[in-house]
Amino acid sequence: MGADGARARGAHHLRGRAALKRKRTKNTTRLDAAGKLAALDVVVQSIAHPARRQILLTLHLRGGSATAGEIAARFEHAWPTTTRHLQVLEEAGLLEHEREGRMRRYRLNRERLALVSEWLGWFER
Repeated sequence: MGADGARARGAHHLRGRAALKRKRTKNTTRLDAAGKLAALDVVVQSIAHPARRQILLTLHLRGGSATAGEIAARFEHAWPTTTRHLQVLEEAGLLEHEREGRMRRYRLNRERLALVSEWLGWFER
């Protein structure tokens, strides 16, 4: 059970939020205010787990990208657990991946992570 008394929710809980309302301007896609709040909720939920924050930090310190194997080598838990954490981060829009043969290379999406900084900026004096 989670801290709120509800049963544990996995990445399936985050699905459906990927189709956030967007406004298009020229070649860029921007979220409207409601879309930003919904995206922020998904991002904050995904970084609530310490292993996921460690994955983001690992990617940042490796120049923004690493293979799934390089990421998994940083953890003692089983491969399926690492894969699940990567899926949650990817569904939240914090990671993107490219296939390189049999490997997947994950890349940090700093623009999506910036939603947290933007929200925290509201509390600066």
